[in-house]
Amino acid sequence: MSLSYPLSLASSGTTLVPSSVSTTTRTGKPISDSETFTYPREYNFPPFFTLQRISSTSHAQSQKWSSLIQSYCRFHRLFKLSLIDAVSSPLFHNARINKRLELNDAREMVEFMRKEGRAEWIGSGKGDERRNTAWIWWRNPEEWANAIAEWVEETGQKNTVLTLYELTESDITVSQEFHGMDPEVLQKALSTLVKRGKAQVFGQEDQQGVKFF
Repeated sequence: MSLSYPLSLASSGTTLVPSSVSTTTRTGKPISDSETFTYPREYNFPPFFTLQRISSTSHAQSQKWSSLIQSYCRFHRLFKLSLIDAVSSPLFHNARINKRLELNDAREMVEFMRKEGRAEWIGSGKGDERRNTAWIWWRNPEEWANAIAEWVEETGQKNTVLTLYELTESDITVSQEFHGMDPEVLQKALSTLVKRGKAQVFGQEDQQGVKFF
C-alpha cells in the first residue's frame, strides 16, 4: 500500500495541545498544557501511522517522521526521548483520528534517525532493551558547538572563564538556543570545542568551568 498523502512537510497543519501525562522536559517536569505545537498535515492521515514497506515510500515516510520528531523535541526543548513514554504522547498518538505509532515502529524511526546522524541510542542493553531512550539531535553536538562558538565570538567571550551554569542558565545566554541545555549534551558540545582547540574545560564535575579561545 502506498501513502496517499502529500510528501511535503508543510508548516501548516494541526495545532494541538500536548499531553502532560508522559512526555517531560529535560528537568523531568511535565510539558505545560498551555503550550501548543503545530503538526504537519500528514499527522492527520491514518496511513502516516502505518509503516510502509515499499522502499521509496518507506524512505519518504521515515524522513517525515524524523522531521516531526526533531521539530517536536525542539519546540518542547526535549534533548532525550523515552520511547516507552512517548508512544502514549501526542507525538506518536493522534487521538483525534485514533491512530498511533507502535513502540517497535517508533524504534524503527529513531533508528533511521540514528543512521542519519539525528539520534543516538542511550543504554548498554542488548536488542530492544537498549532502544528505549535516545538523544534526539535537532542540533547535533557539532552544531551545538558551532552555536556556542558563534556566541563566544559575537559577545567577546574569548579568554573569558565561565562556569557551565553561567553558560546555560544565566541571563547572559537567555536569548540563545543553548540556554537551558541538557548538561550531558553541553559536555558533548564542549568536548567538540576542546578537540578543535577552541575551549578548555576544568574543575570538578559539579563546579566545572570553561575558557574559550
